[in-house]
Amino acid sequence: MRLTNKVALITGGASGIGKESAELFAREGANVVVVDVHEEPSRNVAESIRAAGGQAIAVGADVSRSDDCRRMVEETERRFGRLDILFNNAGIMLGDDDDAERTSEATWHKTLAVNLTGVFLGCKYGIPALRRAGGGSIINTASFVARLGAATPQLAYTASKGGVLAMSRELAVIHARERIRVNALSPGPLHTELLMKFLNTDEKKQRRLVHIPMGRFGLAREMAQAALFLASDESSFMTGAEFLVDGGITAAYVTPE
Repeated sequence: MRLTNKVALITGGASGIGKESAELFAREGANVVVVDVHEEPSRNVAESIRAAGGQAIAVGADVSRSDDCRRMVEETERRFGRLDILFNNAGIMLGDDDDAERTSEATWHKTLAVNLTGVFLGCKYGIPALRRAGGGSIINTASFVARLGAATPQLAYTASKGGVLAMSRELAVIHARERIRVNALSPGPLHTELLMKFLNTDEKKQRRLVHIPMGRFGLAREMAQAALFLASDESSFMTGAEFLVDGGITAAYVTPE
């Protein structure tokens, strides 16, 4: 197993990429802390992991709140004694996120609070715990839209994910000599509840699909497999990188530098 005796904290762990990753990491031997603002679904994920023979706890937390992020790390160390893997995965995509004229300031602030400040706060409190453990891996969920403008406008989301990508690179440089690796996972368009609610018409879905060379939306479990690689020692010489898992969309539209 690839994560034997590791302790992994996963935000946004009640659904989508987070849920698939929590279950996969547990199957690979990790003790898992399932963090989500939705407490009952996160408890259900933790219970299913334990029923399958794994070790997991659930922690309710709003990642945009400093006290909640400090508490989720404290609970991790209290229960499992250490933190080895921090997967800052929690994110939102609001239905009225649009272009600069139509996106409300409330939507802008809420999106950045969860998607960008949430990653910052996860790192703020998680990095000292990783240091106490002698190093570890941080995975921050960015997006292909950190590189491309979205075909369907979602300005706040795109800006937040661009910030995640930039922050991941800088943190990687700062902490490399401490054996703390920081990488960004950039999914392409996924068939998850989050995106399907945003692309709420067939026309919007087709506007995304037409740009994906593989001709389909990705799956949350495919992102979990990518996160597993970044979490494991198999990626031990990888830091400051953007791991694009996007069905070829950026290859089709980004000109090589």
